[in-house]
Amino acid sequence: MNRVFNFFAGPSTMPLPVLEKIQKDFVEYPGIGMSLMETSHRSKTYDEIHNSAISNIKELLEIPDNFHVMFLGGGATLQFTMVPMNLVGEKKGIDMTLTGAWAKKALADARKVGEPRIVYDGAGDNFTTLPEANSMDLDPNAAYVHVTSNETIGGVQWKEWPDTGNVPLVADMSSDILSRRLPMEKFGLVYAGAQKNLAPAGVTLVIIRDDVLASCRGDLPAYLGYKTHAPKNSLYNTPPVFPIYAIKLVTDHVKEIGGMDEMERRAQQRADAIYGAMDDSNGFYRCPVDPKVRSLMNIVWRLPTEELEKKFIAAATEDGMVGLKGHRDVGGCRASVYNAMPVEGALHLAQFMADFAAKNG
Repeated sequence: MNRVFNFFAGPSTMPLPVLEKIQKDFVEYPGIGMSLMETSHRSKTYDEIHNSAISNIKELLEIPDNFHVMFLGGGATLQFTMVPMNLVGEKKGIDMTLTGAWAKKALADARKVGEPRIVYDGAGDNFTTLPEANSMDLDPNAAYVHVTSNETIGGVQWKEWPDTGNVPLVADMSSDILSRRLPMEKFGLVYAGAQKNLAPAGVTLVIIRDDVLASCRGDLPAYLGYKTHAPKNSLYNTPPVFPIYAIKLVTDHVKEIGGMDEMERRAQQRADAIYGAMDDSNGFYRCPVDPKVRSLMNIVWRLPTEELEKKFIAAATEDGMVGLKGHRDVGGCRASVYNAMPVEGALHLAQFMADFAAKNG
């Protein structure tokens, strides 16, 4: 086996024990004489997997009983549409934070359904910082408040959550779900595409509070309504069986290694190593992000020249580290250190950065 350290922003690295478990059981799942991918989603075997995945999510995130956990298709991109379609009723107003590329996409779809108001616009700072959580002027009559918890391209991450009173707080957590504890009582709805921290692409986690669900529209086309999926336990139609199975295995693995305490510890250790290499480089590496809101998941930086950046990425690839090229819209370098990235990978990158700076600074 010659596995590289995978720093791609998504789909991204998965825990090796999970991949090995999938490999072992893929062709013939224990006890059923066929692959899990071939069996009915109404079977007892799949039913146990499905409900175990939901139970694990509830346990790890300490989700209260007044929330529903759903597994849907379409990625976070479909949620950009489903959230306003379901939550905007007589209240057309939506308070939205514009913090980067993914918040822009959520805003664009919200404009097709409701009347969003930008309560924070990070464009003036090139999306390199975030507001104080409770500094925004929020509308007490808005349908909901929307934040993107972590911006994968810009590398900013909310560290505190706004208090929105009786207005539901909605968060896109696609890129940092399960990396830290959440005060679920603050949220009305959380959604997350799975392909960065939970599973292969193909399933989206949606967590919705009962009162928010009750207020959702009931006249939408079937698949687009939360009121369709919640009472059916996400089994209204054939669910994305394989990625849900992977969520079950990933969350089993998280529980085995120490739960959220360990996930938080590893996230901080990975980020500290890489940011430390930057901060110790005497300006050779420059992180544009406000230190108070630096992401623990997507770490971005620039080198003195684009030529050095190309040299850095090529040398890192030769050294067994892939996916370090920055997003095409912003350039530079980016290390996505999601939940399954071994701490050793971050330490290896940090040492490589120090050595490269010493040779090329």
